[in-house]
Amino acid sequence: MKTANKTKRELMQSAESDMQKLIKDMGLSDREKLALTCRILFDKGHDSGLAGQITCRSEQNNTFLTQRFGLGFDEITAENLIAVDQDLKPTNGEGMPNPANRFHTWIYKEHPDVNCIIHTHPTYIAALSMLEVPLIISHMDTSGLYGDCSFVADWPGVPVGNEEGVLISKALGDNRAVFLAHHGQLVTGRNIEEACNLAILIERAAKLQLLAMSAGEIKPLPAELAQEAHDWTSTDKRNKVNFAYYARQALKNHPDCI
Repeated sequence: MKTANKTKRELMQSAESDMQKLIKDMGLSDREKLALTCRILFDKGHDSGLAGQITCRSEQNNTFLTQRFGLGFDEITAENLIAVDQDLKPTNGEGMPNPANRFHTWIYKEHPDVNCIIHTHPTYIAALSMLEVPLIISHMDTSGLYGDCSFVADWPGVPVGNEEGVLISKALGDNRAVFLAHHGQLVTGRNIEEACNLAILIERAAKLQLLAMSAGEIKPLPAELAQEAHDWTSTDKRNKVNFAYYARQALKNHPDCI
C-alpha cells in the first residue's frame, strides 16, 4: 500500500489535488447559482415568509443581484432576479428589493472580498438567538464556522437604516458569519457557493447546539484540530463540490428555477 507511510498533511494535499483534477464544476452563471441558492435554502428550512435576503455582486460596478420583494425563496428564478444599485434602485427600473438589503450595501462597501451575502431567520438559529448566547462550534460537521462567526448581542430593531449596516459590517470583521441575537444569521462568501454552504452549516450548528444544551454541558473542540478542520472544509473546491450536490437536490424539486 503506497500511502501507508504518508502523513495526514500529505494525504490531505493529495485529496485536494484529486478533487481539482477529477471533479468538474457545474458551469452555472451567477444568476443560476443565486436562484438555486434560494431554492436550496427554502428546502433547508431557511424560509420565513418574505424575511431574508440573498445577494451577490453583479458585473456592473457597485450593483448586486437579489430577489424581488414580494417573492418567496421558492418562487425565485434566474430570470426574475433583479440588479440594484447602492441606493437599492433597480438598474432597469422594474420591481423593488427587500428594504433590509441596505445593510448588504455596507458590507459590500467595507468588505471588498465579499461577493455574496445571505441573511435568513431559520428556525434553530432564530430559537437560539432568543437566548442571547453566542454560537458554539463543537462538532466536526460544523467546524467550517470555528473561530469564524461573530456575535451581536444587542438587537438594533428593524434593519432598514444605515445604522444597522454600520453595526453589522463592523461586527463581521474578518469573519465570514455573524450570529444576531433576537434576529437571525448572516453569512458571506467569496462566491455564491461558499455563502450557500455556510448558510446551511450555521443552521445545523444552531440545531446541534440546542440539542446539546438540552442534554448537558457542551465541551470545546481542541483548538488546533478544530482550525485544521475549518481550513480543510473551507477550500474553494470543497465549497463548489458541496454546492453542486445541493444544486442537484434542488433541481429535482424545483426544475423551473433555472
